Amino acid sequence: MSVSEQLEAVKEQIRAACFKSGRSEKEVTIIAVTKYVSIERAREAVEAGIEDFGENRLEGALEKYEALGNQVNWHFIGSLQSRKVKELLHAYRIIHSLDRKSLAKEIQKRSEEGQTTDCFIQLNVSGEESKAGIAADELAGFLDMLKAYPAVRVIGLMTMAPYTDDPEEVRPYFRKLRELRDETAAKHLPHAPCTELSMGMSNDYHIAVEEGATYIRLGSSLVGSE
Repeated sequence: MSVSEQLEAVKEQIRAACFKSGRSEKEVTIIAVTKYVSIERAREAVEAGIEDFGENRLEGALEKYEALGNQVNWHFIGSLQSRKVKELLHAYRIIHSLDRKSLAKEIQKRSEEGQTTDCFIQLNVSGEESKAGIAADELAGFLDMLKAYPAVRVIGLMTMAPYTDDPEEVRPYFRKLRELRDETAAKHLPHAPCTELSMGMSNDYHIAVEEGATYIRLGSSLVGSE
């Protein structure tokens, strides 16, 4: 199936989820996760009108950036090693996986004067040992620590829900992340406006949208996994 056809199917699901929850589909940004597809397939996604791309490995991230450049908005969605920040910052200005002080410190160190990087704090809402991210009860302290790093701007929260055959089972995790986002946004922190939610993947994005997702990360359901 072409990316255009896949995209229309995804948009229909988003429209239905937004209608159900009383939201506007304009509030939802689709990120095409291209880590498993060729540059040619990624180009097809650009031609289909997708404007946001996500990668989770540095090598693939830079390869796709070299091929497609500034035609799209680049999101780094995987675990990021501090030592690789320098190579990434010139291309990727939105990081979805901020989860430790050392990473914030490195972003600060490698940023030019006045440069800021939009970041999502990754939370492990489900408590799974296999998942990265800070615990919910660590969020307030983590946000307070980030005041020392003006190059880091927290635009929202991100989580990865457990994989399950019944997407309805992950609804509580998405709802919890939305509640944490709302609590953080209500504090009106200058360094952390925290208005966004990055949650939902190919198997559960319709539930995530119903629960308030503003960014969804789609691979197999959108560009495939060739």
